[in-house]
Amino acid sequence: MNLKYMEKMNSKILTLVFFVAFGFIQAQDVDEAALTKNDSTNTTKKVKLDGIAAVIGDYVILESDIEKTLIDLRSQGASTEDITRCSLLGKLMEDRLYAHQAVQDSLLVSDDQVNSQSDRQIQQLVSQVGSMEKVLKFYKKQDVESFRTELFEINKLRMLSEKMQGNIVEEIQVTPEEVRQFFNKIPEEERPVFGAELEIAQIIKEPKAPQEEKQKVIDRLKQIKQDVLENDASFNVKAILYSQDPGSKSKGGFYSMTRETPFVKEFKDVAFSLQEGEISEPFETDFGYHIIYVEKIRGQEVDLRHILIAPEIPQSTMDKAVRELDTIRKHLLEGKYTFAQAALNFSDEKETKFDGGLLRNPINFDSRFELTKMDPTLYNQVRNLKDEEISRPIKEDDPRGGAPKFKIMKISNRYDEHKADFAQDYLKIQELALREKQFKTIKEWMDDHIDDTYIHVNSENRECDFANNWIKE
Repeated sequence: MNLKYMEKMNSKILTLVFFVAFGFIQAQDVDEAALTKNDSTNTTKKVKLDGIAAVIGDYVILESDIEKTLIDLRSQGASTEDITRCSLLGKLMEDRLYAHQAVQDSLLVSDDQVNSQSDRQIQQLVSQVGSMEKVLKFYKKQDVESFRTELFEINKLRMLSEKMQGNIVEEIQVTPEEVRQFFNKIPEEERPVFGAELEIAQIIKEPKAPQEEKQKVIDRLKQIKQDVLENDASFNVKAILYSQDPGSKSKGGFYSMTRETPFVKEFKDVAFSLQEGEISEPFETDFGYHIIYVEKIRGQEVDLRHILIAPEIPQSTMDKAVRELDTIRKHLLEGKYTFAQAALNFSDEKETKFDGGLLRNPINFDSRFELTKMDPTLYNQVRNLKDEEISRPIKEDDPRGGAPKFKIMKISNRYDEHKADFAQDYLKIQELALREKQFKTIKEWMDDHIDDTYIHVNSENRECDFANNWIKE
């Protein structure tokens, strides 16, 4: 299998996974006009979708599952040029085979996990459209319970499918020899071209609030807690008025979370130590100081509200950080020490200081950033830097609401667009080799389990040219 084919297949699979995950809960009774909205000669009429398309083990796929997803894609303006009805049915069958086998292998997901995911989706939808009533109207649901039930089934199937796929490939690795063989078998004219890339180093200064400012915040949070407990004040209202968390302020500080929810450890430790109705003492994270009020505990899931207030950092403290960076930059230009030595001795960022200040790409932890895929904020910070030039101090606000930091930056290396080179691009080639090995392993798993699983495809769909042998010919 060559790289071009792999990339095309991966792109289609990812697209299908996205729309299958979200498409089922939309377009329950969709006007035919949604498919032909630019053709004024068509008249609008309701389409009735029904019938069994296929059965995979314990799972049934309705014709409406296929049609609703296709209609939803088109109504959202997404291109379905390369997504045929048969290819979509094949993807739905794959998902159900994974889910069916996950149950057989006891790779289960708990109802608490599924409900937690559904709750987060509902909260996001309500936040986007304004109210639960509008959500139900948009998805053409009569009540919250029916909406939750359908969302639960969709999420459970998806999570089972993902768990099975992860289990299949979790122990797959590639050796250096396999990477070499993978690269050598790619014809010269088909080797991928990697875009221009940069290696970027930085030295960070993180101004800290003085102790008196921290104490002011602690005292303020204690006062809020006392007001809620003794005067029956609303924690919800207090959060709207005083919290500095942009993600929850408008919702009265509300979050629903499990231990797997990606919150910082300090926050989770406090949240899961409280009883229903209890309010924590003020505690510190990288974002500032919090208090948490636990509304409800449902098994492994906690509904809570919190208030975040960050201590004020005086302008004089921030000015000092800038002056320190200016001094470091001056000494670097004078050659008193290297950038790597300065990062080790002066940078406040633990993740980079021991690596010469070198930034790591969060996608693959490589040191290179491809220009066309670079985070816009990072790109704007370095786009005008020449090789070996050191920037003047840059202020960077924390998008998560934490304190600002200041940095000086340098482009350590620049790589022009080039055809894949084994030595220079080893990590990227290794990733492609691993993906191919995973793809082959999944294909072998699919073939074996299709043979061992009850599968029925209705007569109208038996003419499809499936990628897998669903017809068992």
